[in-house]
Amino acid sequence: MTDSSSSSSTSRENLVHKVNFSNPRSFSTTVKSDLKETFFPDDPFRQFKNETSAYRKAKKTVQYFLPVFEWLPQYSFKLFRYDLLAGITIACLAVPQGISYAKLANLPPILGLYSSFIPPLVYAVFGSSKDIAVGTIASASVLLGSIIEQAVSPKDNPTLYLHLVFTATFFTGVFQFALGFFRLGILVDFLSHSTIVGFMSGAATIICFQQLKGMFGLTHFTSKTDVISVLHSVFSQTHHWRWQSALAGVCFLVFLLATKHVKKKKPSLYWVSALAPMVTVVIGCLVAYFAHADRHGIQIVGHLKKGINPSSIQFLNFDPEYLPYTIKAGIMTGFLALAEGIAIARSFATMKHNQIDGNKEMVAFGMMNLVGSFTSCYLTTGPFSKTAVNYSAGCKTAMSNVVMAVCMMLTLLFIAPAFGYTPLVTLSAIIMAAMLGLIEYEEAYHIYKVDKYDFCICMSAYLGVIFLSMDVGLMISIGLSIIRALLCVARPPISNLGNVSNSAMYRDIEQYPSVEKVPGVLILQLGSPIYFANCTYVRERISRWMDHEQSISDSKSADIEHIILDMGGVSAIDITGIGMLTEVLKSIERKGINVLVANPKMEVMEKLMLSKLVDTIGKDSIFLSINDAVEACRFTLRSSKKGVDSKVETSEVIV
Repeated sequence: MTDSSSSSSTSRENLVHKVNFSNPRSFSTTVKSDLKETFFPDDPFRQFKNETSAYRKAKKTVQYFLPVFEWLPQYSFKLFRYDLLAGITIACLAVPQGISYAKLANLPPILGLYSSFIPPLVYAVFGSSKDIAVGTIASASVLLGSIIEQAVSPKDNPTLYLHLVFTATFFTGVFQFALGFFRLGILVDFLSHSTIVGFMSGAATIICFQQLKGMFGLTHFTSKTDVISVLHSVFSQTHHWRWQSALAGVCFLVFLLATKHVKKKKPSLYWVSALAPMVTVVIGCLVAYFAHADRHGIQIVGHLKKGINPSSIQFLNFDPEYLPYTIKAGIMTGFLALAEGIAIARSFATMKHNQIDGNKEMVAFGMMNLVGSFTSCYLTTGPFSKTAVNYSAGCKTAMSNVVMAVCMMLTLLFIAPAFGYTPLVTLSAIIMAAMLGLIEYEEAYHIYKVDKYDFCICMSAYLGVIFLSMDVGLMISIGLSIIRALLCVARPPISNLGNVSNSAMYRDIEQYPSVEKVPGVLILQLGSPIYFANCTYVRERISRWMDHEQSISDSKSADIEHIILDMGGVSAIDITGIGMLTEVLKSIERKGINVLVANPKMEVMEKLMLSKLVDTIGKDSIFLSINDAVEACRFTLRSSKKGVDSKVETSEVIV
């Protein structure tokens, strides 16, 4: 019998794979590894590793930090033909959008044109996306204006207001550049998809309501952004409504929506929708000029001076009285612009099977906003509408942004004053047509069907924006997203596993009811890092599973004798978690139950070894896989059963 037992033990040892109990890594090695995974998960310097030539290393370094030198040497006239068409197309869209979105931020319309000249040139040097078309966005324009307006009124002191906008743009550039330079793109991930959908839809809704001012030709309007104040301002001035303006606005809006419908039905006719805003502006200018629209109560943009961007570096205002507002506006709008710009760049890159370096994009956005704040521009990023047109027009490289910038330069130098006749109602119609496409009710419904909590986050952003303010709505939604993340940490999943028939796989018995429980063995899978925040929950959950299993035992032979803790999903553990495991281990062993550990990760194993918990558990109770641990339990159960049978036989002989 001894020979049989020893041979079984030997065969089991041969089948069970050995666990690595090597000495823990040094503190410096651990910190280096953690920092690398946190800030350099994409291993950006991998392209330099195998280079022995100093010249080639220097060349690749320059190409890495200045992507223009990566694609420009291989640039050809064949590629330029596509970029030329795309650049001209997005320039036609940039003129009306630039004027319209500057109006949203309570800025002189010419700044919208300035912001489509210098920033695209900067992005062409630093940007890594081939599809992004640089420009201003409506949501950030409104958010920027609403925050700066808390410090100074654009009507009472337009000069100071303008200077504070330049300063906020400067802080946006510093913030975005710092995030990219220090590889802190992880912060942008706190803006979840649900938050962005809710915020953008809410911003689009409130912007549409605000355009009723231009549609009805109103001169006095509320400076607040919540829907109640906006609607009250509209309907309390019904005696000031001008039917001429409303009629023109409806006609322009119907035309713009019709062109969008054409594009939706026939995507190859994308240029119809892309050129529609420019056509609307041209028609509006001609009608306003020849019909003297201003005499009939239809307001126009007013004088636009010729010339390219003047310097604005001397206007940056760092007065402590206004600094909190400019910093707040810079960070919040910069955060929003990064999230939208990077998400859009990644989306279009995926269509072409390319990859986008988020940190490079942050540096590029930061640089173009820094330079923009010095050259009379305000916040710019990669707007969806313009980027979609750029992509549809067949752009091949960032040269399309250069072409657009050249077109804008020619516009500023020669024909800018002509756009001064643009009726404000035309701009309102253009904005409303663009914003209606950003109210993503279908996506919100999809979120509702898939995840109700995400839908609550989405709706909190939407309702917060339209009923409170844009910054409050955004903060509420981000707060709920963080709370959800904390709940996931504080309440990690712990599953009871069973064996899939005729295999070595073990799966959750709730998800797969057909799996078989291992008699006498409770297998628990811990599915997240064990920290101070979830230690109490993990301990209580293990106890509840033990009590549950013991309560459904039909006989003594089915009592739990072994507990296997699958720690494959535990990526980290802190000192509080180690203390909790020690308490759980002692509590379980006092009940006569053996504890085994399966598949601990390297960082967890190092902590267990340094805390001496490995010695408490026993190295022979730590296994590489659940199957190895189960086989060890079965071997122990068989040995125990043979021992009991042997004692029974011996007692019968004695009797």
